[in-house]
Amino acid sequence: MTTAIYQRISEIQQALRDAEIDGWLFYDFRGSDPLAYRILLLDPTVHVTRRWYYWIPAQGVPVKLLHRIEPHVLDTLPGQADCYVSWEQQREILARLLAGGLRVAMQYSPLNAVPYVSRVDAGTIELIRSYDVEVVSSADLIQTFEARWTDRQLESHQFAAAALRLIV
Repeated sequence: MTTAIYQRISEIQQALRDAEIDGWLFYDFRGSDPLAYRILLLDPTVHVTRRWYYWIPAQGVPVKLLHRIEPHVLDTLPGQADCYVSWEQQREILARLLAGGLRVAMQYSPLNAVPYVSRVDAGTIELIRSYDVEVVSSADLIQTFEARWTDRQLESHQFAAAALRLIV
């Protein structure tokens, strides 16, 4: 695992604490959430045919929930791995993981106000809510990790702006 992913997880956990959210639950099925791949620095070309979840708590160690057929798909991410075989087993693990009336960010947009963010299907949102979880939109978190410039990008922009001022 690279230093970059550990840094990213640390930044996510700080953002969760700042937003007073208990954790961020990433979910993907067959490439349905490209935001997750970008934010988690995952390779989007990896062939995935089963559902996976990645839980980043505001404090503590992340947890991977993977199908036993594809236990390798989140190998580049830190955290403990749990594997499921059946949907019943998947739900049991999720119930344990999300116990306690948590506020959980997911790629969900209330009333589909921001379709770009709405990557988790309604059935999965219902499933997570069935564990007495308050699902909140990850839109602000996504913006933090998708739209924020690095120092290098800012320098590049400032260089281009200065050059344009000389030309125009």
